[in-house]
Amino acid sequence: MAFPASPAGGGRVGASGYVPRVYGRVLAVAVVGVEGHVIRVEAHVGRGLPTLTLAGLPGAAVQDARERVRPAVESSGLEWPLRRVVVNLSPAGIRKDGPGLDLPIALGVLAASAQIPGDPLHSVAFAGELSLRGELVTTAGILAVAVAAARSGLRRVVVPQANHAEAALVEGLEVIAAPTLQAVVEFLRGRWQPPVTPPDVVPEEEGSSPSVDFAEVRGQANARRAMEIAAAGGHNVLLVGPPGAGKTMVARRLATILPPMTRQEALEVTRLHSVAGLLTGGLVAHRPFRAPHHSTSAAGLLGGGTGFVRPGEVSLAHQGVLFLDEVSEFRRDALEGLRQPTEEGRVVVARATGAVQFPARFTLVAASNPCPCGFEGDARRSCRCQPVRAEAYRSRLSGPLVDRIDIHLVVPRLSRGELLGAESGEASESMRRRVEAARQRQRARLAGSPWTSNAQVPGRALQEPGQLTADAKDAIAKAVDRMALTGRGFDRALRVARTIADLEGRPVVEGDHVREALSFRATPFEAVARAG
Repeated sequence: MAFPASPAGGGRVGASGYVPRVYGRVLAVAVVGVEGHVIRVEAHVGRGLPTLTLAGLPGAAVQDARERVRPAVESSGLEWPLRRVVVNLSPAGIRKDGPGLDLPIALGVLAASAQIPGDPLHSVAFAGELSLRGELVTTAGILAVAVAAARSGLRRVVVPQANHAEAALVEGLEVIAAPTLQAVVEFLRGRWQPPVTPPDVVPEEEGSSPSVDFAEVRGQANARRAMEIAAAGGHNVLLVGPPGAGKTMVARRLATILPPMTRQEALEVTRLHSVAGLLTGGLVAHRPFRAPHHSTSAAGLLGGGTGFVRPGEVSLAHQGVLFLDEVSEFRRDALEGLRQPTEEGRVVVARATGAVQFPARFTLVAASNPCPCGFEGDARRSCRCQPVRAEAYRSRLSGPLVDRIDIHLVVPRLSRGELLGAESGEASESMRRRVEAARQRQRARLAGSPWTSNAQVPGRALQEPGQLTADAKDAIAKAVDRMALTGRGFDRALRVARTIADLEGRPVVEGDHVREALSFRATPFEAVARAG
């Protein structure tokens, strides 16, 4: 087969004929976790049987590109070299996975066979999955690709047309949205330009539904108060009560009183959803609300999977709410894996090829029945569970995990008056105004620190001079022995007290704030048992 002569040189004459440029290089981005790493896709066309070999630690999805790239090239009216083709992904120490390397691999081969000019390839990052017809299809992780390209000083990025909106979220980067491989080739040859139109940015609708409101919640004043405190300070909540008490209803409305996300937070959430392949529009506008089923595996909850490591539910709930209904029915290994993200706001998924880190700063709301039948402690229905079985049910939530939850609350059965009453509860909008005012006080106080909410502040910072009144110090000191508080429980009680003070607009934590916070530290399972 003969290729057109290349002005770039590098050709030679041999027994098999003239081979023009035998080497091509294209820039791409490998997404590891949510971080992108710019890599060099080097292609070499040399003597040997017609094969395509990939080197440089390619994952399973990248290895599959060998079966997609050649049909895509030939379907686009281009020539595939009938020689030995070697594609190296450099640096070799980074594992490359996902289908987004299809386009750069195809362009690398086309550059090595002198079918496209090499000069425009040095300042552009390419990403996209190819169909067998040569179409560029929607590809996960394009926002991470665009962010990495901009940080590396690249001026342009070429992505599938369907991913134009998310790539355009990165400022200072020219986005070339192409529908096909043929269009990319014509662009590099200077024969095609994308239409000069802004992307059709459709905000994502992840988050609170406008049809859900706290006004629909009857009674449950303590639960409403707990949710307001949790929203104001970013605190985790454990709700225990009989079936039908309203635990799920209250939890699903927490997202409606959370403050709006900043642009930086929205970009973090959007990038995670992009990597997970869940993004269908532009910037995620609302705080996410994730409610995985109790049959979810540890990998589904925390992240992982074979081959390409994807974010789990804890990361998809980043900057939002993770609701675990019937938490005692979840797998033990999945629940114990929550210790790290609830404490550090991140989750690390370790594999033989390395560790991948995902952000996971969420508000956890866990709901559980007090026993398998659900009626232990109920004044109207007797519990039918054997004591051993009930204790085994409660022990599914380990002490260390429960200790990491700031607010513990018993949600009682609704009374007849509450069920039949016509008066609605306070609307989410008015509750959200108080939450936003409390968050503003926190931001002003925590300005210049690495923390953004009271739930992240370490205990030592809450005990600095001027933070607690004498009455507050006395109340927390007495609770250490009376409630057998651990060091972590001590700090979390102070955090909740600080949030209560912020809701009231008080500059210091007072004794009443501490006492209310301590009322949320009693283990709800024990409280239910005492009530029974």
